[in-house]
Amino acid sequence: MFLRMLAQSFVRGRRRKVLAVAIIALSASLVTALMNLSINVGDKMSKEMKSYGANIHVAPKGDDIALEIGGIDYNPLKGRIFLREEDLPRIKEIFWQHNIVGFAPFLKTTALTETGKRVPLWGTMFDKLLPVESDEDFRAGVRVVNPFWQVQGEWPNDDDGASQKCRGGAADPAGLLAGETLAREMGWKCGDRIRVKVLDGEQREVFLTIRGLLRTGGPEESALVAPLSVVQKGTGWEGKVQSVSVSALTVPEDKLSRKARYDADSIDSLEYDRWYCTAYVSAIAHQLEEAIPNASARPLWQVAAGEGAVIGKIQLLMIVVTIAAFIASGLGISSLMATTILERSREIGLMKALGASDGEVYLLFLSESAVVGIVGGLAGCAAGAGLSQVLGLGVFGSTVAFHPILVPVNVLLSVLVALAGSLAPSRLIAKLFPAEVLYGRR
Repeated sequence: MFLRMLAQSFVRGRRRKVLAVAIIALSASLVTALMNLSINVGDKMSKEMKSYGANIHVAPKGDDIALEIGGIDYNPLKGRIFLREEDLPRIKEIFWQHNIVGFAPFLKTTALTETGKRVPLWGTMFDKLLPVESDEDFRAGVRVVNPFWQVQGEWPNDDDGASQKCRGGAADPAGLLAGETLAREMGWKCGDRIRVKVLDGEQREVFLTIRGLLRTGGPEESALVAPLSVVQKGTGWEGKVQSVSVSALTVPEDKLSRKARYDADSIDSLEYDRWYCTAYVSAIAHQLEEAIPNASARPLWQVAAGEGAVIGKIQLLMIVVTIAAFIASGLGISSLMATTILERSREIGLMKALGASDGEVYLLFLSESAVVGIVGGLAGCAAGAGLSQVLGLGVFGSTVAFHPILVPVNVLLSVLVALAGSLAPSRLIAKLFPAEVLYGRR
């Protein structure tokens, strides 16, 4: 009998029930989309922030130690200690290997141009295929780590070697990028061939062709950027690099990561395991030091803190909007329920006259609200899954993965909102007396 009465209430009052389902579905769709984006926003925003450069700097131990001599910080080891190029693939073998977006090694020296001007000469990888066990298609270089670099012309080839041929020789000199500021000062343009003498190591002369002009907004605009092998041969430092810029996907810092950062000795074994197995920038830097011999990995905290602040504010905004959506739908359900109870006052009076208690009438109306919440929640989840893809394409330029766990969570929340919106109007049931409503006095 109860189920028959419940079914009849939907048949007779289907217009209001459809409206109630629509209210719940609208809020559920927005909440589903926001929750799905909130789950994915960490990785998506972290990838977006990677366009601003690397967030971990790896250098040999002792490279950052400075001695104060005459009021000037001086490090006699700087630029004279190296990492081995053959150890770099180990970066992709750490626990968080899949969070390593890319890395770019650097070997920096000074060169003398034909006009006698000293210019910075940097060796690096541009876009080099570097197969590793976890990723056969992995590519390393500044085009991955620093996508903000703009090149007018073309990128050099990483496989170019430093040619020792003179200008009239048959071999084509290796290509390089000339910083836009330096090129303008020297009168260079794309296609020009230049000769420079390296001033470090074995001080060899190399012939180079300017493939493109580099614009970064940084010190690279006043430097020559050549393939790593070119600078290694020019200095005689084959197989060596001075530093590595690493771009990694990380999670924002929290209390545990800050504790490990400032007072590592105070964390116990359980905290250490949780810190080590979480993609904090400090944990990834620690694992890089473990993987690369004689290396010191230092997070670039300005970049890491910026990522955490942006992600945290976006997630907070999503929480606020979600709460507002649920409150709005609850108020809508409350208004509809109050109107429904007043319209069905004769029916309620008749049920009471036939022996139904207030609790049984409450149960009927709350059951209707629960069914409305389930149907609206399911419809909202379906719409929200599509909406999250639209928002993902519009904001991040790519789709986002839908997490099935959101379906039961949002259906449960929709039912709770529908019940919460029905509780206050349901109190009117106790104020309806059979004699008054059946004789039209109320």
